[in-house]
Amino acid sequence: MTPAAAQRRQQAELARTHRAKARPAYDANALGPELVGFFKQSVVKRQAKLCQIAGHWAALVPATLDAHCALESLNRGTLTVIVDSSSHLYELKQLLLAGLQDQLLLACKASGLRKITLKPGRWYADGDAGRKLRFD
Repeated sequence: MTPAAAQRRQQAELARTHRAKARPAYDANALGPELVGFFKQSVVKRQAKLCQIAGHWAALVPATLDAHCALESLNRGTLTVIVDSSSHLYELKQLLLAGLQDQLLLACKASGLRKITLKPGRWYADGDAGRKLRFD
């Protein structure tokens, strides 16, 4: 076999393997608009009540205490709040008993809030594990 023929054969083999390994171009629509639509339909509509309550919570609860709390859920009119230490839990409980709970219930009446339950617990920072809850 001549060197030119060997080179042509090698090029033909490379072209064949290139065709076999090459993927066809995938032409799909952008995923961004689909995700925005899904987010608006699934998350925003379902969490609208909790967002309204969170706004009132941030306005009425002192910032020093709010940093140690996380609104966990709103289920059947009961807002569950996780507090990271027992001293902050006690302080928040005293504030709620002193009239803060009545203010929150009145401000969030349209959202269906009827009761506030406090739970001790901790959550991870935003960068650590996606703010997953960890109960003591």
